[in-house]
Order: sequence, then structure tokens, then C-alpha cells
Amino acid sequence: MTVQQNVLDLIGHTPMLRAQRLDTGPCELFLKLESANPGGSIKDRIGLSMIEGAEKAGKIKPGAILVEGTAGNTGLGLALVAQAKGYRLILVVPDKMSREKIFNLKAMGAEVVLTRSDVAKGHPEYYQDMAERIARETPGAYFINQFGNPDNPRAHIESTGPEILEQMDGRIDAVVVGCGSSGTMTGLSQYFAKTSPHTEIVLADPVGSILAQYINEGTLSTKSASWLVEGIGEDFLPSISDFSRVKKAYAITDKESFLAARELLAKEGVLGGSSTGTLLAAALKYCREQTRPKRVVTLVCDTGNKYLSKLYNDYWMLDNGFLEREQHGDLRDLLLRPFAKRDTVVIGPNELLITAYTRMKLYDVSQLPVMDGNKLVGIVDESDVLLHVHADESRFRDPVSVAMISDLQMLDVRSPIESLLPVFESGRVAIVMDGEQFLGLITRIDLLNWLRRKVN
Repeated sequence: MTVQQNVLDLIGHTPMLRAQRLDTGPCELFLKLESANPGGSIKDRIGLSMIEGAEKAGKIKPGAILVEGTAGNTGLGLALVAQAKGYRLILVVPDKMSREKIFNLKAMGAEVVLTRSDVAKGHPEYYQDMAERIARETPGAYFINQFGNPDNPRAHIESTGPEILEQMDGRIDAVVVGCGSSGTMTGLSQYFAKTSPHTEIVLADPVGSILAQYINEGTLSTKSASWLVEGIGEDFLPSISDFSRVKKAYAITDKESFLAARELLAKEGVLGGSSTGTLLAAALKYCREQTRPKRVVTLVCDTGNKYLSKLYNDYWMLDNGFLEREQHGDLRDLLLRPFAKRDTVVIGPNELLITAYTRMKLYDVSQLPVMDGNKLVGIVDESDVLLHVHADESRFRDPVSVAMISDLQMLDVRSPIESLLPVFESGRVAIVMDGEQFLGLITRIDLLNWLRRKVN
């Protein structure tokens, strides 16, 4: 163990872990923990490679402005390197990126420009096209262009590939990778073509991306759909991509990806991100299809710390239909936080308004049921608190009972869905009861989420 002098020296040399509790069929599955990089993902490698490559080529000078479009962790890798080297970094990111990643980017000094995630390449608001335009219109700016930059796959030819080969004692039957910019897939494919030509390259691709169909059927579709997994999948072939050694691809749904990532944490103690779930789901399918033992490697592409508000949030998973919920055929089906399960965020009548305000902020809710034991005695929302304290902020110290609404409009749990609409039109939330028993609240967004799940 040595002391490093620079955070950039910590990039690479990540651990390899053999899976013990996952169902891998006749195969052994090994996990390359790229989440152990200082920026939390495999993209630290290409961030360093692309910036240092531009330095060596004389394309950037000290204090330069760097611009890139990123749908995943490349931005964090670039931000890590740009911060260490003193560059200004502008990143264009699609609006499906997790909040944790955006907060992380801004905390590292990157300038973040949000754009639409529902448009394809060629649209002026497509993240890569917008980044290229910003770079072109900003004096002295350099467009990194991970999708066309040969220093992207070079990082994996020179570091990731050799590490895997050494850690596996040269015995690797298959490597399962994802493809966004295609740097990892292209670099590892080209490296193993020379050093371990029998090693299969297997692609894990989100459903909606065009790549799995391209590999399995040889058809390059011009139409893609949306997916929630971040950082992998594409609607075009990047110019640096080399798919010549990829003979098999698995199309993995968002649900499969998220559940696989959660299984990895539950069974192996490894907290991986959404693309890790895609790769793991594909790797497990590959392993279980084999008829003889094989040694298979896949990547934990990034840490799941960046997805705590998404795939590791049960409420987000329920909202999106990725976790199964018990169905009752009544208004209970719309309750995101049932009181009986102690999921409802509540407040007591004798607690302070400052506590109610803090609790609303903490749990990102706009109203709280006021409970005296198991009895519902009122409801307090943001407007109630504001009206009570706006003229005298010291009134935050008043008890909730003085500001709450006690004239409650309640709905029986067996009421039809249509009965929610007059409640919402009056500016209230629906209070669902079963006789005298409080079951929970239904908001407008709960109804919208329920309706959207019925479309799936």
C-alpha cells in the first residue's frame, strides 16, 4: 500500500470479485469493480485518457474550456480530471440523469446545461449536438466528443483490458459489456483480439436501443425508444465503435436492470448503478444458457450511490411499476405510502410547525396527516404553514394544531376512481378511510402514476 500524491493516480487498478450467491448456472461470474474508481465509475479512465490525449496533441492549453455531452458518468470522469488540472468544464446532460449525478457534477465545479432526453441525434436539443454547438460558439472551447475520440477506447486497451487479463490469470471465456459511446466495448474487443482471441465479447443493451438488433439480426434501425437506464444504449453507431467481435447481444428491460442491480446488492453486497444491472442481467442470462463451465467477466460500471433516489428508492420503483404491489381493486391500489405499513409521513397535533415544515422538506411531500395516535385529527400542508407564519416567523414555534385543517373531506376506500376528481378540483388531497380507520392519502401525481402504469 502506497500513498498517492494526486487523485488521478487512483484511477484504475480496480478489484475483481467472484460472485458467490448469484445463480450463474454452470459458469463462474467475476465482477470488475469499476465503482472503486475515485469518481465512482469506469468513465474516470476515459476522462483521464481523453484530456491527456488532447494535451499531448496540443489541442488544449492550461485554463482551456472543455465541452462535452454526456448521458452518464463520462461527465463525472471529465469533471474529476478537469478539476485536478484546472480546466473549465461545460457539460450538456439529458434531463433523465439522476439528481445525484447533477449535484455531484456541480459540486466538482462543472457547469451543467440540461436538455431534452426525448429527442434523437440531429435534433438541436439532442445533448451531443447541443454540446458540439456550444463548443463551436464558445471562443477557445474544445469539444471532447467521446463518441468520436480514439483516446476513449485507448483507455481500455491500455488499462482496463490488461488489468482484467492479469486478474483472471489469462483465462477468460467471455466478457459482458454495455455500449454508450462504445469506448469500453471497442477497447476491450480490440485488446482481447490480440491477447485472448477466444474470449467472447457479449453486449448488454437496454430495450429501446438499436444495438442489440444490429448485433443479432444485422439490421440497423433508424428508430429507437426511450429507456431509463443511464449511460448505455444508443440510437446510432458511434464513429469509434468496432462491433466486429461482438456475436451475441441481450436486450434487457429497465425492470430487469433495476431488479438485477438490487439483487446484486442483496446477495453480494455490491452497490452498483443502473447500467450495472443491465450488464449483470445479461451476464446471468449468458451464464445460465451455457452447457459447460465458463469463466465470465462483467463490469460494475459505477456506484449505486448515484441512484439512491431512483432504483434503490422503493417508492420510485413502485411509481414506475418495477416493484409488484398487492392489488385490492379499490382506492388502496393508488396509495403510495399506506399508513398501515407505517409508510405515511405524519405529524402530531402538539408537534411544532417548524417540525412539520422540516418533515415536508425531508420527505419531499406537500402535506402531512395530523395523527393523534392512530386517529386522524387533521391535515396540514405548505399553504397552511405559510398563512400562519408569513407575518411573524416566530409562529413556526406554534403547535401544528393551530394551523391544521380539521374540517376533512374523506373518501371511503370503496369509492370509484372518479370520486377523486372533485377532491383534486377543490385543491385538496384525497383522504382515504375504511370506516374509522385512516388508510392514507392520494394526490394528483398518485392518480397520474396509477393511470400511467395501466398503459404499460
